[in-house]
Amino acid sequence: MKRPILYHPDPRLKKACTAVDDLTDDLRQLADDMLATMYEAPGVGLAAPQIGVLSRLVVLDCVKEDGEKPRPLIMFNPQIVAASEELNTYEEGCLSIPEQFADVTRPAEVEVTWIDRDGNEQREGMKGLWATCVQHEIDHLEGKLFIDYLKPLKRQMITRKMVKFKRELARG
Repeated sequence: MKRPILYHPDPRLKKACTAVDDLTDDLRQLADDMLATMYEAPGVGLAAPQIGVLSRLVVLDCVKEDGEKPRPLIMFNPQIVAASEELNTYEEGCLSIPEQFADVTRPAEVEVTWIDRDGNEQREGMKGLWATCVQHEIDHLEGKLFIDYLKPLKRQMITRKMVKFKRELARG
C-alpha cells in the first residue's frame, strides 16, 4: 500500500529514530509499503521518517538501467561501519524535498550492516549511487536532510520554496 510522503519542513523529518528491537509482521508490511511508495514516487530510497514513522528502517533500490533486474533492499537498523577516505560528489534530491537538487559530497564507499526482512544480519560494501543513497537514507534516521550539507543561504532558499510548495498543495 502506498503511503503519503512528508514534505520538508516537517518536525518529524528532524527527529532521530529509535532502533527496531523486534521484527513484527507490521514492520515487514511497513517495509513492503515503503518499497511500493518509493517505486511509485519514483525514487531510489526511502526512510521511515519520510512517511511519519520514527523507526530505523530504510528501503533502497539503486538499479536504474532499463531491463536490469530490480534489487530492493530492506534495512532495519542500518549502520555505516566503515567509510572510505575517498569522496564522491553527487547531485542529490529527496522525495521529501521534491524538485530541489544540490551537490553533496560524501565518502565514495561505505560498509553497511543491517537486519534484513527475515531478521538476518547483513553486511555489504557499497559504492557509487548505492553508497550515496544508503548514506542519505541513514541520515534521515538521524533527523538530517541533504540540504543540511548546504551553505545556509542555499538551504534557506530551498526551505522557502518548500514552504510555498506546501502552501500551494494545501490550497488544492
